[in-house]
Amino acid sequence: MARQRHLFLIEKRTIPVGHHKIKLLILKPLEARKEKVPGVLWVHGGGYQSGSAKDIFATRALSLVVKFGVVLVAPDYRLSKKHPYPAALHDCYAALLYLKEHAEELGVRTDQIMVGGESAGGGMAAALCMLAHDRDEVRIAFQMPLYPMLDDRDTPSSADNHAPNWNTKRNHKAWKRYLREAYGTDLVPVYAAPARREDYSGLPPCYTYVGDIEPFYCETLDYVRHLQEAGIRAEMDVYPGWFHAYDIFFPAKAEVRAAFERFEERFAYAVEHDFAPQKEDTGPELRNDAAEGAVQIEQGGNES
Repeated sequence: MARQRHLFLIEKRTIPVGHHKIKLLILKPLEARKEKVPGVLWVHGGGYQSGSAKDIFATRALSLVVKFGVVLVAPDYRLSKKHPYPAALHDCYAALLYLKEHAEELGVRTDQIMVGGESAGGGMAAALCMLAHDRDEVRIAFQMPLYPMLDDRDTPSSADNHAPNWNTKRNHKAWKRYLREAYGTDLVPVYAAPARREDYSGLPPCYTYVGDIEPFYCETLDYVRHLQEAGIRAEMDVYPGWFHAYDIFFPAKAEVRAAFERFEERFAYAVEHDFAPQKEDTGPELRNDAAEGAVQIEQGGNES
C-alpha cells in the first residue's frame, strides 16, 4: 500500500505566558516558499469551556494552509472550567504576539497577520482585534470570526433558542462559567464580550458567516453592522436553516462546500488587498510578555 502524502507540516511548541506555559500547534505548507506568507492565528471553539487546538483539523482553517500556503498557529488556551476570563484572552494574545515576534523564523509576513476561529474562537478573534488595536502592539490585517460568540446578554436569536447543538441553556451556562461573578452585571469588559464595545473604528476588515436559526445569528449581524458603520469593510453570508457549527457537522453537503468556497474567495481577496504594517518599535512590554524565555519545541514533522 502506498504511503499517504501528508498535506502540511505540524510542529508543536510551548511558550511562556506569565507564570505558566501554553502549547501552540503550528501548521505549515509542505513545500518551503521563497516568499513570506500570511500568518493566521486560529482559535478553537467550545464555549470557552472545552476543546483544544487539535480541533482545527475539523475546521475551515486547514484549507488556508493547504490551498493558500499560510502558516497557521493554534493556541491551547486555558479553559473556563478552571480558569475564567481573562485567562484565555491572555493566552491567545500571547500567542498572537509570539506569531509577530517569530514571523521571520516562521516565514510569515509581518504586515499580514490575521485571526479567525469558530464560535467562542470567533468571539476570541474579535476580542483580540480590539485588544490589539487598543494596545497597538501588534496590528491585525484581517479577521474571520465565524458564527462568533460575542454577547453575554440575550439577543432576539439567543433568548429562547432551542436549535440543535447550541441553545439558550448551553449559552447561559457557558457565559456564567467564563465570566463568573461578572455575569449578569454591567461590569463585563468588552474583551470578554466584544458585543459590548461601542467604538469599532480602526478594527480590521472582516468576513464571517452564520446560520439563521442559531443563537449567535443576531450578534453576528450586529457585529458586522457596527464595523460597516465605522467605515470598515465587513462582509457576511447568512445560511438558512443552519444551526450552530452546521458546517462542521455536515462538511460534505453541497451547500456547505459552496459556503467553504465563498469563505476561500473572501480570504483570497484579503490576501491580495489587506495589509497592516507593524510599528518599527514593538516596545519592551511585548517582548517581555510573549517573546522572552526559552521555547520548548517538541518533535515536528509530517503528521496527519
